[in-house]
Amino acid sequence: MTRLAVVLFNLGGPDSLDAVEPFLFNLFNDPAIIGGPELFRRLLAKFLARRRGPEARKIYRKIGGKSPLLEATEAQATALARHLAEDIGNGDDVRVFTAMRYWPPMSGDVAREVKSFGPDRVILLPLYPQYSTTTTASSLKEWRRAAVEAGLDVPSRAVCCYPAAPELIRAQAALIRPALDEAQGKTKAAGQPRLLFSAHGLPQKVIAKGDPYQWQVERTSKAVAEALGLPDADWTVCYQSRVGPRQWIGPSIADELRRAGKDRVPVVVVPIAFVSEHSETLVELDIQYRDMAHDETSPPISGCRRWAFRTILSQAWPAS
Repeated sequence: MTRLAVVLFNLGGPDSLDAVEPFLFNLFNDPAIIGGPELFRRLLAKFLARRRGPEARKIYRKIGGKSPLLEATEAQATALARHLAEDIGNGDDVRVFTAMRYWPPMSGDVAREVKSFGPDRVILLPLYPQYSTTTTASSLKEWRRAAVEAGLDVPSRAVCCYPAAPELIRAQAALIRPALDEAQGKTKAAGQPRLLFSAHGLPQKVIAKGDPYQWQVERTSKAVAEALGLPDADWTVCYQSRVGPRQWIGPSIADELRRAGKDRVPVVVVPIAFVSEHSETLVELDIQYRDMAHDETSPPISGCRRWAFRTILSQAWPAS
């Protein structure tokens, strides 16, 4: 019998309002987010966490006082474990673990759990379809440090990225098509609905250093649009969650909503880089930008917030 451990990686989120500021400190203290000497980074992270804490707590109050990301990721882990048990069979023992980057359960504790399980091999699966040094690379680097510390010395393989995995694209298209049809049905007098693929933004300087995130987001979006049979004029890629005065990649979702308003076309917004609900989908898209869309567009926005996730294990480990 072979023992297989699969570790899912996600960002993490505060589990209470009191956890918001410590969570933000962990986020800003990541060298992948803020570079520079460690002492400088820690001081800046503490300052930024305190400065942004009050506004962030307001955001989390709108969704129940905590992030739903852990529960959503654990539900995905349970579903994946069930599918793997059915697909692999042969009496193999498969367990799926969840590791968060900036709030428990974090890699240190999870690596010790995996060590206790005693796997023969480990698959590392970041829940970021598009690779970035700020997400996938950061999570995997922290895991490798934690694995060494825990004495976990077994063969492991990481799923680097899967921006155009066929099942991902099919799942996205299947969820988006009804939303497009609904938008068209409610707005027969308006133009063809415009599909806005919204992804979390990054500072332009991160992309300039060679980070592939932007072109991979565009690759995912193009593949989904092609699966839906959409002409180029009926979809676009935009970015959200900008922080600070630096130049970020664009266009922003706010600019695209204004453009749709001027063109008087309905929009369907799809969070193309997110695999679970959290503050960026539940507050930014569902509340803030929905309100903006009602102000800027006529007819109003239609939303498609969720997509079915299923990984392709053959990407991570060749069939034996």
